[in-house]
Amino acid sequence: MKKLFVLLLMTGLFSGFTACAQRPSPAAKVSETTSAGVKISIDYSQPGVKGRTIGKEIATYGKVWRTGANEATVFEVSKAVKVEGKSLPAGKYSLYTIPGENQWTVMINKSWNQSGTEYDQAQDAMRFTVKPVKSASFTERMTFKIAKSGLVSLIWGDHQINFNVK
Repeated sequence: MKKLFVLLLMTGLFSGFTACAQRPSPAAKVSETTSAGVKISIDYSQPGVKGRTIGKEIATYGKVWRTGANEATVFEVSKAVKVEGKSLPAGKYSLYTIPGENQWTVMINKSWNQSGTEYDQAQDAMRFTVKPVKSASFTERMTFKIAKSGLVSLIWGDHQINFNVK
């Protein structure tokens, strides 16, 4: 009887820990080796729109955003590349954005192993701007896609931004 009680108690405790450990914004990873032989990887957490307005209630226009949830989004390239025409050495970086109605600023930052709220502009490896477009369909959870051509797309709600890695 004591063994059964201990077994049930331990099962209940571990089940409770697992439930507490689940995050509302699940982790995701996308990797692709481009036709030029560059491996691009992005590790991130996927926030949901959840009925909120992007640019107003979440990922506020004009403010630095961690471009995901939880920890900083990690952007990694296996070789030296050009991102939107700007040189970037091989390595791991964090990726932040400043969303805007007509333009998004993308920041690739040298500090990658950090909380998403620890952005330091002095650590930027580069910044560039892109024009947002309306996505083909509504995507509840923020998603990154990488094409063989090196086109990186961030798709969320009815928003989409794209940038080239060559």
